[in-house]
Amino acid sequence: MTDSSRTLWVRNPLACLDNEARGGVVIRGTRIIEKVAAGARPRAPIDEVFDASRHVLLPGLVNTHHHFYQTLTRAYSPALNKALFPWLTTLYDVWARLDEDQLGLASELAMVELLLSGCTTVADHHYVFSGKLTGAIDRQVETAERLGVRASLTRGSMSLGKEDGGLPPQSVVQDEASILADSERLIERYHQRGDGAMITVALAPCSPFSVSRELMRESARLARDKDVRLHTHLAETADETAYCEKLFGMRPLDYVEDCGWLSDRTWLAHGIHFNDDEIERLGQAGTGIAHCPSSNMVLGSGLCRTLELERAGAPVGIAVDGSASNDHSNLAEEMRQALLLGRLHYGPDQLSHETVLRWATQGSAACLGRSDIGGLEPGQQADLALFTLDEARFSGAENPLAALLLCGAHRADRVMVAGRWKVTNGEPCGVDLDALLHRHDAAARRLTS
Repeated sequence: MTDSSRTLWVRNPLACLDNEARGGVVIRGTRIIEKVAAGARPRAPIDEVFDASRHVLLPGLVNTHHHFYQTLTRAYSPALNKALFPWLTTLYDVWARLDEDQLGLASELAMVELLLSGCTTVADHHYVFSGKLTGAIDRQVETAERLGVRASLTRGSMSLGKEDGGLPPQSVVQDEASILADSERLIERYHQRGDGAMITVALAPCSPFSVSRELMRESARLARDKDVRLHTHLAETADETAYCEKLFGMRPLDYVEDCGWLSDRTWLAHGIHFNDDEIERLGQAGTGIAHCPSSNMVLGSGLCRTLELERAGAPVGIAVDGSASNDHSNLAEEMRQALLLGRLHYGPDQLSHETVLRWATQGSAACLGRSDIGGLEPGQQADLALFTLDEARFSGAENPLAALLLCGAHRADRVMVAGRWKVTNGEPCGVDLDALLHRHDAAARRLTS
């Protein structure tokens, strides 16, 4: 669809996450204007119909945490079979060599991979800024706009290098004044507000062990002043807890609260090692958690207490995390991992496929502070993911919604962002995928050689 006055009926899907839209949804321009009940016809006059009878209809999936640049260091031999801290120190020296061309290819590949998995809103946490990479976020904005995806781009940072007791090399560390000045520049230049925003900017010091207390506090102050969101890694490993207790004399959540971060402006990546009291505090504050099941398993970090967090009031979303700790950027596959890992901990009667689908849509949107995406309500953005069940893995499946997770859906047939098709017949629109893969692989080999 290109004419904002024309209506499209995505008609009679095979199944739908929203039971009130079993007859499909009607779209005008960038928004959903009507949900259609099973067996009913739209009230609005219809200009165009898409027959969705072969498709399972979902709101567009929303990813809450990623590191696009890491698609260049997947399955990197020197970093294999390591826990978080040694894994990081092995890879930092490689990532320090990144340039903007490599980052552009990495970002495009990650966004396309997410789109193909049914993801319509991508979030990235970029915190590696060397002398060759000063315009990293600008490059990501350009890529997102060209592809037509929604993007929450976080201006990450590291200010504590090895010489100051941190983990990263000095070559990727910046001073606080430069970080804050560039953060303000990016907000003023790119951050969009209100329903339908395509590009948003958040502030994201990397972690308690890579930035100063002053930068954490000043980032919180700037976020309040500019009314943008805050993001960081927190409570990912037991080593992180020990580090915070040794350096700051407090646990990670106490530290970020002391820095002004415990609020509904913040969402945190991983959130594994919280105790009962901390979970209650997170819920009372409305702080979101980006659950990264595959990454947590690959690095042996632990299991996020998703159900307790959600019951306490903390929004829970799903994230693929970086492609050097997960090694894919597929949000559909990540939903399956979240279901299986959660059932291993809670049992099959406590965690349903519907809950995980809700986390990957409505919950993830809440983590990003958005109510205009993540659902199929009239007035929400026309962001849709449609999956077919015609692969061998689905044969015999009786429940189409459950089959997406239990049988392992990994590629959407159709994806719409803001009323425009961005994936059709399982292929990205306007992207030469073979050429992109060739250029990306060459960039990866150049970086790691």
